Amino acid sequence: MSYIESIALGTMSPGRERPITNDIRINTMKRNTSQREAIKAVFEKERRALCIEEVLSGGQHLVKSLNQATVYRNLKLLVDEGWLKKWHHPIRGSMYEPTDLAHHHHFHCRICEHIYEIEGCLLDPSAKTPAGFLTEAHDVFLYGVCPTCRKTVP
Repeated sequence: MSYIESIALGTMSPGRERPITNDIRINTMKRNTSQREAIKAVFEKERRALCIEEVLSGGQHLVKSLNQATVYRNLKLLVDEGWLKKWHHPIRGSMYEPTDLAHHHHFHCRICEHIYEIEGCLLDPSAKTPAGFLTEAHDVFLYGVCPTCRKTVP
């Protein structure tokens, strides 16, 4: 495709040597770098599963201009890159955690709503899987009251 044809199709702008789409992608990546680094810093500090609101709140301490749309966009990018894992909590919805965490399960405190990680695995899926079935993954969620909240609940 010639330079003139590229301009006519809208994939190139006069005076540019690269396609417009590449310029937009590069500018977007550069613009969000400090925000993405703030989001990563929140996960590196917490080292646990976080919901969107927790990521936004923690990230805004580092970058005041961070907003919810930017958090969603960057979380998707970090999941696509394999840096984060997205999973669904039955009550809290979408949760995100670093992919370098060892296999674990979760305890959800019904009072403070905090989600705690339980190290290791509480289930041997091969022992519970019916004959002929193939288990590919599993999630275990425990619900109750954490030690801190137990002190305040009668």
